[in-house]
Amino acid sequence: MPGFELFGDLERQQVNDVLDNGVLMRYGFDGMRNGHWKAKELEIELENTLQSKHVQLVSSGTAAVSVALAAAGVGAGDEVIMPTFTFVASFEAIMMLGAIPILVDIDDTLTLSPKAVENAITPKTKAVMVVQMCGSMGNMDALQTICNKHNILLVEDACQAIGGTYNGRPLGSIGDLGCFSFDFVKTITCGEGGAVITNNKEYYTNADHYSDHGHDHVGSDRGAETHPFLGYNFRISELHAAVGLAQVKRLPEFIDIQKKNYTILREALSQIPEVTFRKVPDGGEESYAFLNLFLPDLDTALKVAEAFKTNGVDACWNYYSNNWHYLNKWDHLKDLKSLFPISTEVKEGLEYLKTKEYPESDHYIGRNISCLIKLSWTEAEVYERANKMVTAVKTVLET
Repeated sequence: MPGFELFGDLERQQVNDVLDNGVLMRYGFDGMRNGHWKAKELEIELENTLQSKHVQLVSSGTAAVSVALAAAGVGAGDEVIMPTFTFVASFEAIMMLGAIPILVDIDDTLTLSPKAVENAITPKTKAVMVVQMCGSMGNMDALQTICNKHNILLVEDACQAIGGTYNGRPLGSIGDLGCFSFDFVKTITCGEGGAVITNNKEYYTNADHYSDHGHDHVGSDRGAETHPFLGYNFRISELHAAVGLAQVKRLPEFIDIQKKNYTILREALSQIPEVTFRKVPDGGEESYAFLNLFLPDLDTALKVAEAFKTNGVDACWNYYSNNWHYLNKWDHLKDLKSLFPISTEVKEGLEYLKTKEYPESDHYIGRNISCLIKLSWTEAEVYERANKMVTAVKTVLET
């Protein structure tokens, strides 16, 4: 991760096909295309790769979350349970629909705590959104059981976890809907792009229409299409889809590289008793996009993160004070700083954030360091990195 590190001839060929053909839009212009439909081809590849009946490409991972929720009927006043550790897009996508994000604690998987989810369910709860952060998953059996018990949706945000599996099933394919991002720094990239996957035909049809101004996509004459309902423009372009089409064919190659590099680093750090690692639920296999380790406490984790930088170990973060990924710095959410008026219902629904504390999340995020696994490292570079990381950790622990 990320896939742009290994751009090559396959990506160039697919992009040149689009430029030579001249049609950059995914819909219409049938007579000009000469049979070129990159977005459709990528959707078919993703159906096979992700073992899903339906795939709808969209313009980003953020769009994928909003489209998935909207397609399943989530809207004004509904509550969507989400984790305290994610990307800001999670609550932005929920609020765009007029729904209310309900933040709950994570556990040692660095994803939703099933106990916290159960305790947060109210009559307004419409969906639980598990964010498979940093390449791994939550306790999907427990979360699925809770959702089935309360008859609510389970939505997987697998934007950082393509290639991971749970009980042999691709992450994203387990819940009612799954969401993926193909932005520039993901394991496979389109530059910008995303996808919604589902086995539910109604949700797929809704996603297909909603992501293109409500067009029903019936027939070959775009001008004659009708609009069964309101929609927006979350379309992907043929150029972006072309890059993704090349990259998805290389996903097994990328996962193998990530696993090899991840394993070298983890085995080296495992020699240090004070270092432990995030929990991967039984039956789960990470995508190996990140190595997530725990130190004894926040102070030690911060010192180790700084020691990594000093020793030339890049792309490792402690998220405790990170303004993109953890609630501590989401002042724009807590204070409802918005260019547009926020409804009274949403304002009242978010009052809890002014006083609620998240001790379990603080416990795990405070002690965590998350390290990106790069595809472009040579084997020598990985072993050198492992030695530097071990030295940095030991130096901090000995002082």
